[in-house]
Amino acid sequence: MRIVDFHCDVLSKLLEDESLSFEPGMSGKLDVTHGRLRGQKALLQTFAVYISPSRPDYRSLNPVLESIDLFYEKVLKQSGLRHIRSTADLEACMNQGLTGALLSLEGAGGLQGKLSALRLMHRLGVRAIGFTWNDANWAADGAMEPRGGGLTKQGAAFVKACNELGIIIDVSHLSERAFWDVAALSEKPIIASHSNAKALCDHPRNLSDLQIQAIFESGGVVGVTFVPMFLRADGHAKIEDVLNHMEHFCSLGGEEHVMIGSDFDGIDHYVEGLTHPGELAGLREAMIGRFSKTLTEKIWSGNAVAFLKRNLPAE
Repeated sequence: MRIVDFHCDVLSKLLEDESLSFEPGMSGKLDVTHGRLRGQKALLQTFAVYISPSRPDYRSLNPVLESIDLFYEKVLKQSGLRHIRSTADLEACMNQGLTGALLSLEGAGGLQGKLSALRLMHRLGVRAIGFTWNDANWAADGAMEPRGGGLTKQGAAFVKACNELGIIIDVSHLSERAFWDVAALSEKPIIASHSNAKALCDHPRNLSDLQIQAIFESGGVVGVTFVPMFLRADGHAKIEDVLNHMEHFCSLGGEEHVMIGSDFDGIDHYVEGLTHPGELAGLREAMIGRFSKTLTEKIWSGNAVAFLKRNLPAE
């Protein structure tokens, strides 16, 4: 079983610290490294472009473009990695033992509502986009925005444009109202790349059962994340808590729709025994001990692969 992980924040760390490297043998400040991905023979890792609100250019396109440049210059230049733009790229990774690198955008503030900027993202290889981080921007309110607003007129236009371009819409950070706006407007499946179940942990970033079922009904997938405070209220999470959320998703009809979205490099404290990709073997063993082999394989990679085969362009 070769894992698919639908979210990490390596690019954000590379953007903030020029001294960091993604090269083999490097670790330290990075959770996800080339060596760890290749060491576990990972099938696919999604790299999110996340711009910290602490930056003075937070709402600018510049750091977005810088992050994408880092993706090309520091990530893709490593041996054994291939940029995933199409199903053909995915098939090559599966058949040749390569690790796929999917590029996503976590927060569209820097696009400033311009469809031309969205088209540019697509040309540069972005294949998934979340309109907000936790705050509000021109497109929508995020999950932590107190007013809890929905999509703006520009945000609605972006939903339609993403559908037309073939960019997957990620609802993980949206407010609940914006979530339902997207669910109603999108003619394509939607995903939550890194969110857990609110029924088990009542955090604003988690999804209600109705939201989860809406994603499944759209044909989308949900990535169980390793953020401790999204796993249990006290934040002291163990691997068992990760399994509990997986099991809850499956109880809602998600056996074909659950995947993994770790959020490595986006967290500063960890699930016990799950601090970087090199420790994923422990999670896999726990899954095999609790779930069937078939279900374990689906969550580990099968569901994500099947989703991408249905929703990426052929070439």
